[in-house]
Amino acid sequence: MNALNFIKEYLQQHHDYFTEVSEYIFRHPETRFEEYQSTAYLAAQCEHMGFEVERQAGGIETAFVATWGSGAPVIGFLGEFDALSGLGQVPNQTTYQATPECSIGHGCGHNLLGTGAFAAACAAKAYLEANQLSGTVKFFGCPGEEGGSGKTFMVREGVFEGTHLALTWHPSPANCIMSLSSLANYQVYFRFKGITSHAANSPHLGRSALDAVELMNVGVQYLREHIIPTARIHYAVTNTGGISPNVVQADAEVLYLIRAPQVAQVEEIYQRVIKVAQGAALMTETELSIRFDKACSNYIGNRALEALLFESLHGIGVEAPNAEEIAFAKGIYDSLTEGERRNYLGLMRSFGYVGDGSEFAGKYLSDSISPYVASEEAMAGSTDVADVSWVVPTAQLTTSTAALGTALHTWQMTSQGISFNAHKAMLRAAGAMALASVQAVQNAAVLEKIQAEFACFQAANPYRNPIPADIRPSTLNK
Repeated sequence: MNALNFIKEYLQQHHDYFTEVSEYIFRHPETRFEEYQSTAYLAAQCEHMGFEVERQAGGIETAFVATWGSGAPVIGFLGEFDALSGLGQVPNQTTYQATPECSIGHGCGHNLLGTGAFAAACAAKAYLEANQLSGTVKFFGCPGEEGGSGKTFMVREGVFEGTHLALTWHPSPANCIMSLSSLANYQVYFRFKGITSHAANSPHLGRSALDAVELMNVGVQYLREHIIPTARIHYAVTNTGGISPNVVQADAEVLYLIRAPQVAQVEEIYQRVIKVAQGAALMTETELSIRFDKACSNYIGNRALEALLFESLHGIGVEAPNAEEIAFAKGIYDSLTEGERRNYLGLMRSFGYVGDGSEFAGKYLSDSISPYVASEEAMAGSTDVADVSWVVPTAQLTTSTAALGTALHTWQMTSQGISFNAHKAMLRAAGAMALASVQAVQNAAVLEKIQAEFACFQAANPYRNPIPADIRPSTLNK
């Protein structure tokens, strides 16, 4: 049996099993670096499927590496399983219904992402095993993508060393190759220390840390006009100093997320933000301390591997949705705002979609594959897959797990997280990744082309991990 038919048949036979894995992760949502249940469960499933598991990979409590086989090439699949705070939602509903027992939810589809990558690893393993082919399959359990840059920490600790290619995917409303770059970023805490005092009786004796935070934020607002248009600066006040207005606040903190197309650009903006913070401290006579939290680079896709993945996605194909799936997708689409509906193509283009949307007329689910066009543009978001792409030839795709117009990090995305359509799309992605990986194993010329392209990139672009050596992964609540 050829690789395409073998992989399609394997995934069809194991459809219920991988659906069960996805549903378990969905129903046990956990935020960054606290994915204890998901990690334990998924690592156990890897062992169940014949992989050897190294837990706490890179010294990260919820990271692991599952390995099968021996020798070269070493093919890797990147899986995520962290969820998002504030996105608890009853699944398979077309109206907002928060889950009272848990405010955390899989609003970015990482239950699907992790399971799909795991399914791809299992399918590739099964094919190599059945055909007695040499090679090593690795499934990387990668925690903390959402605001934690787990893979960047793993890259820093050498977890991906010796891997010849890496494949991953992401849920979305589209079926295409994710060829765009991404924004590099730094995430940094700025803390101000002042002096408490009675705000009415002796305000002149106090030094307000909250004033410093507010002045810093105002200063950064003015800075926005004088940075490159493709950069982004976000912030959240994480400590206002208390709830008593009659006390001068002695402690306050703000968290900044700075993004730009390249790490060097982020660094330049970061240094300017530091000067604004220092100015705020000077104006308020408070003490400033800075704590670097995490960072990631910009994504660089391997074009040869992307082309192979695109060919494999076409081989797997897209099944036509049934009436029930269409009705549910329509209900989701109807729940979107007018702006979300108008922006649906912009969202899909950020995933690599190419076209004018004419093929979606009268539809609520994408049932076609977008053409592959290698793009030098950067999407507006960030991903820690980026740092893997600087040390291993990497490609990623997306498949239509969600209705047209569904934005990531929304209750609608959570609601569709374990739908039948989502699981079909999950296994579509798994099939494409598995097929691409075994073709690279079987065709030395293809693998050599991938490696040659990557060697040229590395020679011209020395890699520096953007997270300082002394910084450790932090949970959402620090």
